[in-house]
Amino acid sequence: MTHKIRTVDLRSDTVTQPTPAMREAMLEAALGDDVFGDDPSVNALQDKLATMLGFEAALFVPTGTQSNLCAILAHCQRGDEYIVGQFAHCYRWEGGGAAVFGSVQPQPLNHQLDGTLALEDIEAAIKPDDPHFAKTRLLALENTLGGKLLPLTYLQQASALATRHGLGRHLDGARLFNAAVVQAQQQLIDLQSFQERVVQEARCIAQCFDSVSVCLSKGLGAPVGSVLCGSADLIGKARRIRKMAGGGMRQAGVLAAAGSFALDHHLARLADDHLLAVRLADGLADLPGVLVESPQSNMVFVDLQGTAKARASDLLPYLAANGVLATGLYRLRFVTHLDVDEDGVDHAVAVLRKFFVA
Repeated sequence: MTHKIRTVDLRSDTVTQPTPAMREAMLEAALGDDVFGDDPSVNALQDKLATMLGFEAALFVPTGTQSNLCAILAHCQRGDEYIVGQFAHCYRWEGGGAAVFGSVQPQPLNHQLDGTLALEDIEAAIKPDDPHFAKTRLLALENTLGGKLLPLTYLQQASALATRHGLGRHLDGARLFNAAVVQAQQQLIDLQSFQERVVQEARCIAQCFDSVSVCLSKGLGAPVGSVLCGSADLIGKARRIRKMAGGGMRQAGVLAAAGSFALDHHLARLADDHLLAVRLADGLADLPGVLVESPQSNMVFVDLQGTAKARASDLLPYLAANGVLATGLYRLRFVTHLDVDEDGVDHAVAVLRKFFVA
């Protein structure tokens, strides 16, 4: 008799399935037509997140890629540019959409080891008002970036720099609430619930920016969707861009209800994902030729050296054959999420240890 191998999917926190309670919320969602602006569940989600983060308005969109595209094109015009990190999602991983669809030029900068962009590098990249150059209009940051928290003091300094130079400020906050959880744990106040503290920290981060994109389908566990928050004027522009980009939706409340459920029930539990990432990293820490970056949130990055690196091409197929899914696009990456538990992490550790000590 053959035994089915349990699969632990650590490729991304995008692979989560809606919980039974979330499915029930989707089933019961009040619906309208969002193109006409009368889907009550969509409107409730937009109002909820805008209020939570301290903005006038918000826009529900199908994907984080579209949310960032709408934001950049709402901030910038043809011939403008935005300053961004080399490994920021809205530069490296979104198909060059701002340049392709909006003729907006990215100005990528190298990251520091902690994921930040050096303030002096940002300032040096701002172009003078000269017809030889694209007009620098926007600073785009990401938090968390590769699982790393950008410190609040840094965000405040970068925001102040951008403001001094008249630049807009956009945050790709796909994992904003992972960052907020880390900050909340650093500054936890006994008289305040952890959920309330996470929301407060998320708002503190968001208020460093003119627009913030939040993904609902990563650690928060909703099946689809992101929300772009900003001023009423900016969101009005973004709504028009969403339409041109093919993102107008009809009875989208069935999806928005999942997002609202996630905001109500899945914020504080992100801390569990972070603990699982530490458990995974600790389980791999003493393997020969395996360098494990200490996780700050829900991502574990692994670099291979020596004989371990020589076997790298065999690793992902071996993991998959033994019920562990991971990615190795530029570094070996494992991501914990609400569909992973301690047993799953321990299974992944056991499979990895068997590979490297064999």
